[in-house]
Amino acid sequence: MPRIRLVIPHDGDALTELQQRNRAYLAPWEPVRGEDYFTAAGQRADIGAALARYDRGEVAPFVILDDDGSVAGRLTLSGIVRGAFQSCSLGYWLSEDRTGRGLATEAVRSAVAYAFEDLGLHRVQAETVLTNDASQRVLERAGFERYGLAPGYLRIAGRWQDHLLFQRLNEDA
Repeated sequence: MPRIRLVIPHDGDALTELQQRNRAYLAPWEPVRGEDYFTAAGQRADIGAALARYDRGEVAPFVILDDDGSVAGRLTLSGIVRGAFQSCSLGYWLSEDRTGRGLATEAVRSAVAYAFEDLGLHRVQAETVLTNDASQRVLERAGFERYGLAPGYLRIAGRWQDHLLFQRLNEDA
């Protein structure tokens, strides 16, 4: 069974439920979000915006699927840059009750395959807050290499935080 698929408007209800249930769990790794983000209307708006950016070739927004086909989280290839760069950034989250089973690793591997085979990109990068050991292990298991540290890289959990930088290169590109 495929581990990821393109997000669709119908995913809004499942994503709303997951966002509400996992709000505290995801808070240390996410930007501060307004209350509307955690509503069905907020999730529909987020999906609509992501699909509009997908149509412009800027992102590839996916849902992560559990073994039974239910939505278990989100994964996005964002900041797709063409020209000499041919690169994107990968970000994802998985529901707390679905962690520890390899779903995130499989989803990341699937997204990298999509980036390299379907999009023809040369590089996929990912960034993690320094303390996000679980996400760092997922990236390493998916073949990413750590290559640096970015001080004050992203505003996460309400403050600018340092991030470890990881990448996978498409050796066949």
